[in-house]
Amino acid sequence: MSQTSSCSALRLALLIATLTLAACANVSGPIGGSSKSDTAPAPAAATTPAGPKIGPGMNERGEVIDPKKVESGYGLKVTGLNNWEGEITGKPAPGSKFTQLKIGMPLKQVMDLVGTPTDQGSYMTGKAWIPFNFGSDRYRHEVVYKGQGRLIFAGAAGFDTNAHLIWIIHSANEQGYR
Repeated sequence: MSQTSSCSALRLALLIATLTLAACANVSGPIGGSSKSDTAPAPAAATTPAGPKIGPGMNERGEVIDPKKVESGYGLKVTGLNNWEGEITGKPAPGSKFTQLKIGMPLKQVMDLVGTPTDQGSYMTGKAWIPFNFGSDRYRHEVVYKGQGRLIFAGAAGFDTNAHLIWIIHSANEQGYR
């Protein structure tokens, strides 16, 4: 056997051994079909009740003071029209038209209720890069209203007239530009 073929055979043997060890590492539970474990479960960690989380761009009263810094996960999770899931962050400004809105409303309906935004734009989400994903959250459309806040819509294309409202960010401090 030549030196080249023996190196190839050694590499193949190492590859098979590595794959076999990796497969064994992924097997959970004992081999032989018994589901009983000899180890005792770990004790549960003591939890302390947490108060409301103060997110970036928010103050301790739950008001949005810098809407450009707000992150998802610090608002109220809601299920809206047609079972659309979304979030409402902050507290409405006095006299805000945003109080008429509901998560799940289509973009056109929102524009009819609230009027023309001060600024707007679209961006892709990570879901746009998943092959064969034709869902509704591939792109987001953001509209900004000075003195009221921001609205985020989920859609399948950049400026999708079929996009639906998924996030309301109330902010009396909104400057009106993205």
